[in-house]
Amino acid sequence: MFKKAEWPRKLRSQEWYGGTSRDVIYHRGWMKNQGHPHDLFDGRPVIGILNTWSDMTPCNGHLRELAEKVKAGVWEAGGFPMEVPVFSASENTFRPTAMMYRNLAALAVEEAIRGQPMDGCVLMVGCDKTTPSLIMGAASVDLPSIVVTGGPMLNGYFRGERVGSGTHLWKFSEMVKAGEMTQAEFLEAEASMSRSSGTCNTMGTASTMASMAEALGMALSGNAAIPGVDSRRKVMAQLTGRRIVQMVKDDLKPSDIMTKQAFENAIRTNAAIGGSTNAVIHLLAMAGRVGIDLTLDDWDRCGRDVPTIVNLMPSGKYLMEEFFYAGGLPVVLKRLGEAGLLHKDALTVSGETMWDEVKDVVNWNEDVILPAEKALTQSGGIVVLRGNLAPKGAVLKPSAASPHLLTHRGRAVVFEDIDDYKAKINDDNLDIDETCVMVMKNCGPKGYPGMAEVGNMGLPPKVLKKGITDMVRISDARMSGTAYGTVVLHTSPEAAVGGPLAVIKNGDMIELDVPNRRLHVDISDEEMARRLAEWKPQHDLPTSGYAWLHQQHVQGADTGADLDFLKGCRGNAVGKDSH
Repeated sequence: MFKKAEWPRKLRSQEWYGGTSRDVIYHRGWMKNQGHPHDLFDGRPVIGILNTWSDMTPCNGHLRELAEKVKAGVWEAGGFPMEVPVFSASENTFRPTAMMYRNLAALAVEEAIRGQPMDGCVLMVGCDKTTPSLIMGAASVDLPSIVVTGGPMLNGYFRGERVGSGTHLWKFSEMVKAGEMTQAEFLEAEASMSRSSGTCNTMGTASTMASMAEALGMALSGNAAIPGVDSRRKVMAQLTGRRIVQMVKDDLKPSDIMTKQAFENAIRTNAAIGGSTNAVIHLLAMAGRVGIDLTLDDWDRCGRDVPTIVNLMPSGKYLMEEFFYAGGLPVVLKRLGEAGLLHKDALTVSGETMWDEVKDVVNWNEDVILPAEKALTQSGGIVVLRGNLAPKGAVLKPSAASPHLLTHRGRAVVFEDIDDYKAKINDDNLDIDETCVMVMKNCGPKGYPGMAEVGNMGLPPKVLKKGITDMVRISDARMSGTAYGTVVLHTSPEAAVGGPLAVIKNGDMIELDVPNRRLHVDISDEEMARRLAEWKPQHDLPTSGYAWLHQQHVQGADTGADLDFLKGCRGNAVGKDSH
């Protein structure tokens, strides 16, 4: 049981600001050039507002305005707020992929906290990688920290149809390739896809990770679903600013909240909401930062029998705006608790248990948050597959897959990398039909590099023109949380390090058996061994910069793709004075 620290006591920031020594006057005196009165340095909690705002991170473009509300809350509670810009890994902008920079952002955030006079932190996040990177960095230092997200954008509409960000991008793109939509209509639809500030309005990775933060207990109850432009988002930011001050006084830290039970709650929540497969890799990395032994087996064990009850794209038909109006994530957590699938006594940043936070909420729309008997799928979650093609595991999201393809055997059509795929996929002479299994290599953490969201390979036009919209696809890449299809992802070990995926050949027969959690290529053990022995790396390696550091130290997808020297590095929160 969490025991509150004594208050008042000397806080960490007083190592910089308390007293009359030359070094203290150096730190404090320079801060006064911004017009801060002397009595603000009297030992009250100094709150770092870590802001991932950037003009090049459109999902987080409104966070500067939101930060002002956080500051107001901190001032009201007797704290001293200081806004700090931190690395913002934009999903929409960064190449080769924002995932390559998640660990760099986490490292930068960790050192921003450790090296500066903060007693607690508000983590201002939104876009996909900003949420895990800031939680990872804060967890490594283990100062009191709380998440506030920017919230999803409003619903999009095109010719009377709801338009889900990302989801309809993939859908409309395939319609153009199939001859069902003109390029001009596609451009017209573009204007309806992002009509307000905020993150993706589907249950993509941004909304999923906002839900994961809340399910872990790292955000105030109800935070995940409030639209970015709703006035209640500003209220949530202000309440978060108030709460972090008391968390510092109580010394309530990420390690008190992010327990094994909290991660199990998050895994089950991900199943219930039909969350992104990206949550797997991010929660594994976040758990590593607090020293929690979380594995792919935990994902399969905890999520296997959880029904998907949130009727949102890409698995369902609604968007985040309706999810908020229906009651949001607290309703889902209550449903899990009623079904015996929630650790009710898990602690949250509010200081209350998870169950105390959600037990009295009401579901205002049972077509959005479904009864269990009407679930989109009775066994949701993330399926973990193993076999001679994926000895360390691969994942699949059944709520976004086609039921008739969950047991399938087909001929492999192999693409050596994303460039090979792009060069061949539109060729009518490509030897492929809807019974085949599309296989793409060299798109994992080391291979892309960075593990891009290219796993949901678009189907060849000659298949789309038959009216076929799904095929089995296998890769070591990731998939956008906004995407759909029978897609096997995160295949480990990845091809770039000589995993079995690297030696799959055109014509090999591949078996996908989701009910039995099996992914198998029909070749003998001897043939597999021979191919692996003959394998040689196919790509040039980076020789300098962060790309080199990433290539040398990134781990496999099965353990979270964190840098190997950062796992379990929690603590040492007080920086050394160099003056």
